[in-house]
Amino acid sequence: MQKFIKQIEKCKNLNELEAIRVSVLGKKGVLTESFSKLKNLEGDVKKELARTLNLEKEAFNKAYLSKFKILENLALEEKMKQDVLDFNYFDESVTTGALHPVMSTMDKIVEYFTSLNFSIEKGPLIEDEFHNFEALNLPKSHPARDMQDTFYFDDKRLLRTQTSPVQIRTMLTQKPPIRMIAPGAVFRRDFDITHTPMFHQIEGLVVEEGQKVSFAHLKNVLEEFLHYMFGDIKIRFRPSFFPFTEPSAEVDISCVFCKGSGCRVCKQTGWLEVLGCGVVDPNVFNFVGYKGVSGYAFGLGVERFAMLLHHIPDLRSLFEGDLRLLEQFR
Repeated sequence: MQKFIKQIEKCKNLNELEAIRVSVLGKKGVLTESFSKLKNLEGDVKKELARTLNLEKEAFNKAYLSKFKILENLALEEKMKQDVLDFNYFDESVTTGALHPVMSTMDKIVEYFTSLNFSIEKGPLIEDEFHNFEALNLPKSHPARDMQDTFYFDDKRLLRTQTSPVQIRTMLTQKPPIRMIAPGAVFRRDFDITHTPMFHQIEGLVVEEGQKVSFAHLKNVLEEFLHYMFGDIKIRFRPSFFPFTEPSAEVDISCVFCKGSGCRVCKQTGWLEVLGCGVVDPNVFNFVGYKGVSGYAFGLGVERFAMLLHHIPDLRSLFEGDLRLLEQFR
């Protein structure tokens, strides 16, 4: 057995050590065959041979385990050397990531209005009918509710269809003057090249005591904002209808693709609708308990602004995760 113990001492790796273990303790190993002979012996001869074999096995196992720990540590150190990170392989020219175009557009819009001292207000994504409809002058029988294509829950709650409920919640907890924007996600049952079931809005609200706020103030703020976003463009206000504002208007800008000459995107009109606005309807102020105040509100879709800023023809491409598109915004 001393021969095998000396071989163990000379082993350089775990494979060599395992080969020696098999030659001694394997099915056809030296000690295994010696132990098998005990069945043919009897009396003191059997006992003496068994004692001798057990001592040899114990000595072998002791040498084996001692060497195994040494070689195992060496193998681990070698593996760690192979797995170590070589930072010389990293390409320092690799560019960093960037914000998604929708988020960068939202940041640009928010940055503009916060510079005008608008506060940022937030509200829950899951709303009730009072905040989402009734307080905005949309009673249960109002036909405009059908236009919202709402996602309802069983308990009459719903996914908000607009960020206007944040305006209601703000007015219920604060007193004028109020100067706020409400950015966030909204949800409607719609999906095509210009609509998705989830999209982002930014709505604004200004409320002052007395009759300090007029449509003229609203018009001036929005014209400056649209020039900030799109540069040298033409702007027009068209009379429209929204249940929560009166008078109401939709705002168009000259087409950023054809510069107003007419193209497929603007349907040959030379104009693109970008947002809605108006003077807050007195009924809305009644719902929140405001008296003797005036105000205006406006709302826009962030994805639409992102499409116009970056000339993206299909709204759905903003949410498909196509790297060929997203890598252009580094």
